[in-house]
Amino acid sequence: MNIVNSTVLRNNLSDTLSEVNKKKDFLLVARKGKITSALVNIDLFEDLLALADKKYLASIRRARNEYENGDFLTHDKVFGEV
Repeated sequence: MNIVNSTVLRNNLSDTLSEVNKKKDFLLVARKGKITSALVNIDLFEDLLALADKKYLASIRRARNEYENGDFLTHDKVFGEV
């Protein structure tokens, strides 16, 4: 698990932010041995916000049901021969 102590985070903020951005989706931040926060890559954060939207989740459920019931168009049906 990706955990960083708050003191280490404070002393190495720039490097830690770069690491989250380049290598990892998130880092958990521990204070006095207890995880209290998280640093999250912006792409993951935007995905989490989208998942919190009930309309978005309903549209995903609807699309999955349509797919399972065979109610979809293939690439060829939509675009023909490209």
